[in-house]
Amino acid sequence: MTQPRKENGAPGQSYFRRVYPLDAHDLSEEQIAVAFAMTSRRPEAFDEISEQVSKEKAADFHERWVLGYGHASVAEHAVVHLAVENVSRLAVDTLEDNRLASYTEKSSRYQVMPEDYFYIPDELVKHPAIKKEYEAACQALFQGYFKLIDGCIEYLREATPRIATERDRAFNSRLSRIATDHCRAVLPAATLTNVGVTANARTLEHAIAKLVSSELIEEQHLGDAVREQGRLITPTLIKYADKVDYLARASGLQLDQARRFGFPDEEPAAEGKDSGTSVPEVRLVHWDRKGEEKLAAALLYRHSNLSYDQVWERIKDLGPEPRQAIIDESTAGIGPHDAPLREFEVVDYSFEFMLDYGAYREFKRHRMMSYLPQPLTVAHGYRIPPVVAEAGLESEFEQAMRPVEEVYWKVREVSPLAAQYLVTHAHNRRVVSKFNLRECYHLFKMRTSEEAHFSIREPMEAAMRLAVEVQPQFFRNLKLRSYPEWWPHPVGG
Repeated sequence: MTQPRKENGAPGQSYFRRVYPLDAHDLSEEQIAVAFAMTSRRPEAFDEISEQVSKEKAADFHERWVLGYGHASVAEHAVVHLAVENVSRLAVDTLEDNRLASYTEKSSRYQVMPEDYFYIPDELVKHPAIKKEYEAACQALFQGYFKLIDGCIEYLREATPRIATERDRAFNSRLSRIATDHCRAVLPAATLTNVGVTANARTLEHAIAKLVSSELIEEQHLGDAVREQGRLITPTLIKYADKVDYLARASGLQLDQARRFGFPDEEPAAEGKDSGTSVPEVRLVHWDRKGEEKLAAALLYRHSNLSYDQVWERIKDLGPEPRQAIIDESTAGIGPHDAPLREFEVVDYSFEFMLDYGAYREFKRHRMMSYLPQPLTVAHGYRIPPVVAEAGLESEFEQAMRPVEEVYWKVREVSPLAAQYLVTHAHNRRVVSKFNLRECYHLFKMRTSEEAHFSIREPMEAAMRLAVEVQPQFFRNLKLRSYPEWWPHPVGG
């Protein structure tokens, strides 16, 4: 606890600044939430309030104010840390689809996954022949994974210069990391993983509701387990976390609508033609043609006593050069690690990406954006990682992929949902995403650098180019670690 500090300023100041934690060892998360919530109605200090709040009083408070009167924000003060282990990556995607939580997942970029480290969906229990083919396809992928790692390490050993002071162990470790990073592309969405979750009780309740409302059996069971463990920590605040009929019906309703209005469903490629390989695709779906006026108006609005409409009208009358000057001045001093002002959030872009599943899993970590992915499928082809191609292992890669694509369509006949487990990290997924100009600065800086993973770097470079081409004036002062050849603005300074 910090020591109380007397405020400087007004003579006779009698109140002292205090900053201190409420100890989670002494208080439950629900008691801490109550102590914070009660400050709106009681004059005592937080620690004095907390001393008067028993677990029983905390439960009574939450029953009355959170559940009875709908003051759900109180639940945000109760924080839960959960360890989730041996869950498929497909299910983890749903668990992680909540903005206001933090996740750290087992990395397939740095760790070699063990043999048979995959989930077998309960949806296939009633289809033993298909289940057997599913297991064989997953096992074949893992066998291909190990062979590709060995082959890539062998190639890298000859092609990679050794650092002067690098010992054998460090050199071998570095080669292994590179090989593992590229060869993980053949791992399916069924691959198991571990993830650490930190979330407040309100967010956890939403996550549980989403999981138990899922059509996938694994996600339903995961939701039950998260709810069971969460209730041990915050029994009252997630007491009623349960299936939501609206969420449970949503996917089926959308599928029915698509079929009713004649939108084609996915289907296998023509006979004699497999999905083949492909490269990422990016389209700029929408951009705000009045973005310059919007941004300039937002930048001047904060310190004006005029209405937004009045500011807008004045901004329009200024003309393009003064508007550009306002934007330039607002970004001129931005550092390489600085975020632009909140005003930059008024301008947004919508992109459609076709990127591999591995890149998608990197992309979705940026939770300040909105994204709508289509279901996982093998119908959009796949991408062979660069090191695999450089090592001359394309045929081995395709040999590993071919059986799983055949089995995917068989599984899909009995369960389209379960078929998603067979989609590899190399297979492409289509997703539409909207993010604002402020988030553009973050994404473009982080994901186009040489340190970024190649699978996400290339589509993000394409997105950046599309945004800069239509509105170059917004990116004049964007700080990048390295600028592409097409960059339209002077670099440096």
